[in-house]
Amino acid sequence: MGREKHTACESKQHFSHPHILKLINPAKSATLTCNACEKTNITNKPNFYGCISCQYFLHENCLNVPRFLDHSSHPSHHLTLLPLPTYSSRSYTCDACGSNGNGFSFSCARCNFDIHMHCALSPQTVVLSQHHRHELKLIFESPFDDENTDFVCDLCQDKVDLNNWLYYCADCDFGAHIKCASPDPSPTSQQRRNNVNANSAVEMINSVSDDHDRLVAAQIESQIAARSRQAMLDLW
Repeated sequence: MGREKHTACESKQHFSHPHILKLINPAKSATLTCNACEKTNITNKPNFYGCISCQYFLHENCLNVPRFLDHSSHPSHHLTLLPLPTYSSRSYTCDACGSNGNGFSFSCARCNFDIHMHCALSPQTVVLSQHHRHELKLIFESPFDDENTDFVCDLCQDKVDLNNWLYYCADCDFGAHIKCASPDPSPTSQQRRNNVNANSAVEMINSVSDDHDRLVAAQIESQIAARSRQAMLDLW
């Protein structure tokens, strides 16, 4: 008997869109852009869901991102996943990487704090073995006491805005923009680096969710079995 095959769900509902999102043919999804992370589906992985009539599309991993997030960069309040910027400009400036965004964001309305979804799911540490021998830690503020310190990214050699997040090794004073330290989504990039990207973080969340669902199902099944046994005993 062969292994059970797990097929993707043909349709899903998401809070960000009023219509059912249907699984897109992989041959067509490569040219589409995800409304959440604003990235294309170059590798056809993960699955892509969308509403053709509205031209609204989401990676499966983006679709499964949690609605709320407690993040160490903003410990005062939890962050809420927003499908669209709430500002009149219909865009926001990411407090993590400093670039503009028009797609999904994790936001704190009280503090006007907004970060890209993929920035919010950046790993706490990365290993760039081809560039540095130590693990780099994700930090959320300047590691320097002097506000006038100039720092250059050790990967791209461009200046770093120290108001933004940074991957940094304090022992060696080695640092990099978060976008430089994260893997390029292109299939020709160095994807074998020991980084854990945003998709991996989401996959981990999904895995935990699946494990929880299986546990709940097992508990329900056990309760039903116990009740059935009790009912049989009562008949005796």
